[in-house]
Amino acid sequence: MATPPSTVKGGSSRDGTAKTMAELMKLPKSLFAKTSTIKNTELVLEQLPRVISSLDAHMDNGLQCVPQLKTVMQLLSNIENCQLKTLSRAQAIQQETESVEQPPKRANLP
Repeated sequence: MATPPSTVKGGSSRDGTAKTMAELMKLPKSLFAKTSTIKNTELVLEQLPRVISSLDAHMDNGLQCVPQLKTVMQLLSNIENCQLKTLSRAQAIQQETESVEQPPKRANLP
């Protein structure tokens, strides 16, 4: 690969940049077209350790919340069960009330 401009011996950074560009121009056209993608990949790979470290910290934080989430889930389940019991009791009472209010059916006699 090309020598970075800062390490070129006996020349200015312009000379180094010109030499780097000259070396890049010698590359096959298909490879030269991909140099910006290669540079972007390099930048992403440089940032990857920080991203992984940050993600690891967030995962640790999330795992510390698991017991509290279990408690919340249990509370929600209990609330749901109580509501379902109340609804089923109300429906049973309503059905009993409706059956008491309706007069018995008369049999059709000839």
